[in-house]
Amino acid sequence: MSDTYLDLVSGGAGARVAKKLGLPRPVRLRRTDPAAVDVPLTPGPVLVLSDARSTADADAVAEGLLGWDLDVRRDTRLGQGRWGAVVLVLTGLAHPADLATPALELSGVLRQLAAGARAVTVSRAAPAPGVERHAAAGEGHAAAGEGHAATGGDPAVAAARLGVDGFLRSLAKEMRAGATANGLVLADGVTVGAPAVRGGLRFLLSGRSAFVDGQLIAVGSDGGSEPSDWARPLAGTVAAVTGAARGIGAATARVLARDGAHVLGVDVPAAGEGLAAVMNEVRGTALQLDITAPDAADRILAVARERYGHLDVVVHNAGILRDKLLANMTPERFADLMAVNITAPLRMNETFARPGVLGGAGAAPRIISLASTSGIAGNRGQTNYATAKAGIIGMTRALAEPLARAGGTANAVAPGFIETDMTATIPTVPRELSRRSSSLQQGGQPVDVAEAIAFLASPQAGGINGQVLRVCGQLMVGQ
Repeated sequence: MSDTYLDLVSGGAGARVAKKLGLPRPVRLRRTDPAAVDVPLTPGPVLVLSDARSTADADAVAEGLLGWDLDVRRDTRLGQGRWGAVVLVLTGLAHPADLATPALELSGVLRQLAAGARAVTVSRAAPAPGVERHAAAGEGHAAAGEGHAATGGDPAVAAARLGVDGFLRSLAKEMRAGATANGLVLADGVTVGAPAVRGGLRFLLSGRSAFVDGQLIAVGSDGGSEPSDWARPLAGTVAAVTGAARGIGAATARVLARDGAHVLGVDVPAAGEGLAAVMNEVRGTALQLDITAPDAADRILAVARERYGHLDVVVHNAGILRDKLLANMTPERFADLMAVNITAPLRMNETFARPGVLGGAGAAPRIISLASTSGIAGNRGQTNYATAKAGIIGMTRALAEPLARAGGTANAVAPGFIETDMTATIPTVPRELSRRSSSLQQGGQPVDVAEAIAFLASPQAGGINGQVLRVCGQLMVGQ
């Protein structure tokens, strides 16, 4: 769906008028162009900063970035051009005051950032109440997306580590020209060279994370592996995507296929024509199926094994809206939505989460589910939808440990305002308010959600488990 206002203020007279009147001035985001070749990972050199205690880790991060043919600097002298990214390595913080030096160094280069630049913090997880020092990977997550399964009991260390979260989220709200700020939060014992740390860093530096802003991705273990080809990390993987005929589901099928996966697209018979078109485009397999059927998981699994020999990734994307104020809610509206949006994934996971069902040909099991920012913050007129999407988060957390025992992961992606056929039905004024209420001052595209799903499905994301990655342009206050 087109954003007319963004088109108007993207340049020329429209941009000048918006600036003069103090109106929002969203810019076109830097996204991955699948048709382009030899596109650099960042739009300029990468500056790596650190606090005094994190120098060794910062050197290791810089060395890893050099392996991706990036221009990496360890001091703030730039010369010509603009910075494409700044990475702040803060793994050694022992006191909140330790953050002052790297923060002020960053302050001195913010006005030299390129359009679509990235700032990424790499820090350690703060302690969560009741978590033992040697908590298992994936356990003890304090809240959706926070991932603080941390260790240690020193109050100053805890204050420093959690201070990074507040710093990062605030920094994201100050970025301009499509630039974003995000962070990687490492459990104690996870090295900066771990696959999920490097994979997460590459994702956040790239155009694939265009609509991820102000978010912290928790890395709970050294698990996973780096792909032999970063452009096709899912080569040989088989993925099933529900609700694949349009919107986020169709975009997910395209991105997974671009990354090398064989895709089994699932949707209701009424969407058969659209599903066939998408699957023909990605050379996948179409399965017309109502996911609320008791045998839905068995049928998906049977088709995947018959066609490809195995099934590795399941993306629970299918969902419906039945919005109504609770005072006007009917039993049918509530029940219909719950049946599709949460009961069906729960039932299907009784099959998919069993040991040995997912994973084959070297691929690790992955279950990725679509939550929503409505399930985190609530939304007027969406008591049923928010209930189901919050339920998805609970389901994801509960699946994390059993999937980890099988070498796999369970994660969720929580979109904010995404430009789809569903959001196109929102009345004009609330739609515009929703678009401009994020730090990026615009709605996201289905491909933005698909990129996050593909990252979580990849081998390099093996150390990320039980997490909720928000793709919302930093939609909510304080998040």
